[in-house]
Amino acid sequence: MSNSTPSTLNQTPDAQLDLRGTPCPINFVRTKLYLEQMTPGTLLEVWLDPGEPVEQVPDSLAMEGYPIEAVEDQGQYFALKVRRPSESA
Repeated sequence: MSNSTPSTLNQTPDAQLDLRGTPCPINFVRTKLYLEQMTPGTLLEVWLDPGEPVEQVPDSLAMEGYPIEAVEDQGQYFALKVRRPSESA
């Protein structure tokens, strides 16, 4: 593995949440509830469908104060990496 890549892109998530097939805004609500149960500072990877889910969920989470670390196109779905803030959002 190359060391020239930013570490945030290769960081292993602490948890994964598969929300493929879940409509908006339920996918955002489930993601937020999951994040609220996680330890502050941990990283969650959420699998989202292309289109509205990947367009809406990251923006909604960012507005709630959750840092978006990456949105990666996996082909059939997108992997969103979002961190539970150390301070409450």
